[in-house]
Amino acid sequence: MGKKIRVLIVDDSAVVRQTLTDTLQSDPQIEVMGAARDPYVAADFIAKEVPDVIVLDVEMPRMDGITFLQKIMSQHPIPVVMCSTLTEKGAETTLKALEYGAIDIIQKPKLGTKQFIEESKIRICDSVKAAARVMVKRIAAKPHRVEKKLTADVMLAPPQPKAMVQTTEQVVAVGASTGGTEALRIFLEALPGDCSGIVIVQHMPEGFTRAFAERLNGLCRIRVKEAQDGDTVLRGQALIAPGNRHMMLKRSGARYFVEIKDGPLVCRHRPSVDVLFRSTARYAGKNAIGIIMTGMGDDGSRGMAEMHQAGAYTIAQDEDSCVVFGMPKEAIALGGVEKILPLEKIASVIGGK
Repeated sequence: MGKKIRVLIVDDSAVVRQTLTDTLQSDPQIEVMGAARDPYVAADFIAKEVPDVIVLDVEMPRMDGITFLQKIMSQHPIPVVMCSTLTEKGAETTLKALEYGAIDIIQKPKLGTKQFIEESKIRICDSVKAAARVMVKRIAAKPHRVEKKLTADVMLAPPQPKAMVQTTEQVVAVGASTGGTEALRIFLEALPGDCSGIVIVQHMPEGFTRAFAERLNGLCRIRVKEAQDGDTVLRGQALIAPGNRHMMLKRSGARYFVEIKDGPLVCRHRPSVDVLFRSTARYAGKNAIGIIMTGMGDDGSRGMAEMHQAGAYTIAQDEDSCVVFGMPKEAIALGGVEKILPLEKIASVIGGK
């Protein structure tokens, strides 16, 4: 095994510092080099040794996480993962941190069932490993995985070729992870107000997707909202899967709608891009466009191959414009991608299809 990812934790809560330390050090690829109660103590750590990744609390008494993040990014850029509570204010502030250069968001660890704790461990460790990859994204080092990784089979059966009720209405299915919040903003801002209906999975913790959708809704010509069970897919609207829930495309006659469901992690995620893409292959077939964007891992690669086989037009974001060229790379390797494009050109293709 290669060099471990060295992590510095910055949080004013001793309990959170210890919980995060135990969680991260349970992964053989990660080593916690220190845990600081505030940014001033953290600065002393960094002066002695620069960490590979910083896990940073949003709200701290002596200096808030956003101010410290800005100092880090202006003086000595280091991949930062923001650790936030589920409060409305916390969600809005954390989204602001992504604009300032933070790589990802994790939810503060809390007590729960054994399954919840295990899932939180997977998400937190994967976020840190994804952040570390941002610095070395040109190195094709595959992450070590020990947990059993479930496929979309646990949510719905593979699509079967069959006759569908004829419709010409187009659906665009999009999947993204690390770096996806800004990629989606660029993509959605470029779309006209009457574009085809869009369904999106962005890997993001529960409680943050609503604030993310509201932020995008204020920036884009189209309407953007966090999806609710039964929402109709409409022209000029994007539905974003709620954090911690799977989203599937369904169809009744010529009407497309979404189903929001609980279920196990699929490809280590909930919501999962594979689940969305498989359902899109099944219910939209050749009437769909699939887009896979920046992110670590391979979630979406199998689903995109299924969309391609069902006749959908499939697009992957190119390596140069990705924060982490993981998910697009895996989708390309499986042969499910028809077109590889820079981020800024994807919206124009959608408009032209």
